[in-house]
Amino acid sequence: MKKSDLDYFKKILIDKKEQIIKNINYCSRDLKELMHSATSDELDAASINTDTNLEYCIATQQQKELQDIEISLEKINNNSYGICEMCEDDIDIARLKAKPNAKFCIICKEISEKNR
Repeated sequence: MKKSDLDYFKKILIDKKEQIIKNINYCSRDLKELMHSATSDELDAASINTDTNLEYCIATQQQKELQDIEISLEKINNNSYGICEMCEDDIDIARLKAKPNAKFCIICKEISEKNR
């Protein structure tokens, strides 16, 4: 992969990382507020519980994506970015543009999903 491509993806990944960190902080604040909010009845308690579960799921998903971005940034630094972790072929640039933290090429991703 060309240096200009690596620079392009590094910027995208760093921007995405910063946005996810903001999202995680926002979710954390929301969770704290929900946990400390007073409930006046069972319906309020159920609503707060549902909102808390949703915020937790979103934060968990964002943490996983943040880890994947960190791994991709490490790969850029050690010149292994854009290489499929399964077959070790190059990941198509179009796939990386759609998902810059992709670990697998399209074919291996499909295999991975079928095996789940």
